[in-house]
Amino acid sequence: MPGSLRPRFVIFGSSIVQFGFYDEGWVAILSHLYARKVDIDLRGYAGWNSRRAVQVLDKVFPKDAPIQPSLVIVYFGGNDSSAPLSSGLGPHVPLQEYIENLRKIVDHLKSLSENTRILLLSTPPLNDAAITPNSDGKPTKTNEACQIYSEACLDVCRKMNIKAIDLWSAIQKRDNWQDVCFIDGIHLSSEGSKIVLKEILNVLKGAEWEPSLYWKSMPSEFDEDSPYDPVTTDGKSTINLSSWVFPDNDKWD
Repeated sequence: MPGSLRPRFVIFGSSIVQFGFYDEGWVAILSHLYARKVDIDLRGYAGWNSRRAVQVLDKVFPKDAPIQPSLVIVYFGGNDSSAPLSSGLGPHVPLQEYIENLRKIVDHLKSLSENTRILLLSTPPLNDAAITPNSDGKPTKTNEACQIYSEACLDVCRKMNIKAIDLWSAIQKRDNWQDVCFIDGIHLSSEGSKIVLKEILNVLKGAEWEPSLYWKSMPSEFDEDSPYDPVTTDGKSTINLSSWVFPDNDKWD
């Protein structure tokens, strides 16, 4: 374990989190922006619903951890909103239980530290045309159900005074969103990830949190000037690259 202690972000969720490094994913770019500022821990579990998330809260977020996260981003809902099967198997979670599970997750995260900030992502939309039927002959998921679970998540966050992002609405603002925002109708393409990233950065930039968790406002590790930094073209001075994000800081603002 490195000796210096950076702030810690944890991203906790299902497949959209686990696959967040794939295809210029939103987790990959977020990690790129915070590379010298924050340690980002990915806790993504494909196929999981909020019921399973509640079962592991004490393991993923132990209350006696020596360092508690500065930020936790949570996403569950897409699998919860799946159509129920007559067999009782599968990831479907009834809406009221889903709401209660989100409350349990938020309550647990609030108990970690007064300095732990929380951001929930609501259920994104999906492309109904790409969804295959389940063993009961019905669509495994529908965009209508995604909207219901998205709105439930947003309502929980309003009532618990937690920041949230309405992914169901944000993604559908993109032209041809059904075709360009997904790899398979459900999981995000690079275009879909760009929308998620933009929404997260907007929240972090606008939040009145002290200290700020927006990447441009956070110090870089070992940011002092050094004679060993790259030298300018005139050879008279050096360039401190500690806050430079490739290829251009303005690209990500």
